[in-house]
Amino acid sequence: MIEENVSATLVFAVPAARVFAVLADPTTHSAIDGTGWVQESADQSPLTEVGQVFRMDMYHPNHPDGGYRTANKVHILDPPHAIGWMTGTESDDGRLEFGGWFWRYDLAPLGPSETEVTLTYDWSAVPQSIREYLKFPPFGPEHLINSLRHLADLAAPTSKD
Repeated sequence: MIEENVSATLVFAVPAARVFAVLADPTTHSAIDGTGWVQESADQSPLTEVGQVFRMDMYHPNHPDGGYRTANKVHILDPPHAIGWMTGTESDDGRLEFGGWFWRYDLAPLGPSETEVTLTYDWSAVPQSIREYLKFPPFGPEHLINSLRHLADLAAPTSKD
């Protein structure tokens, strides 16, 4: 059987609630991204409910337009244990379409000040019509661990804390 997801795990010296708060803030996602494709969030509101849609401005040199926007729909929200979203597009008339892949973060507290974070990218629901022109996963294996390292840096306590 061919795997249709990849994941990476890293232990953070930060409480789960703090890590979750960073993930629930779409304005931090460009700094978390390990590929450099995420440019900035078009929506500023924190992620607070399943079904919520947030948009991201993206750039990829192999995309026909270079710059583009994704629409992401929260499909898992269990603070401070799990958060995930499906990625897709929004047409000019506001219709959302999702390609069958999603991102998920699972947070497991290891005590009051440590959290094991697992990031999973899953493309198991991508239809064959999309697989004919997109390669999955569309990034190298280092992307997930880079993203987790960026997340750990963002969630780390600062001198103001």
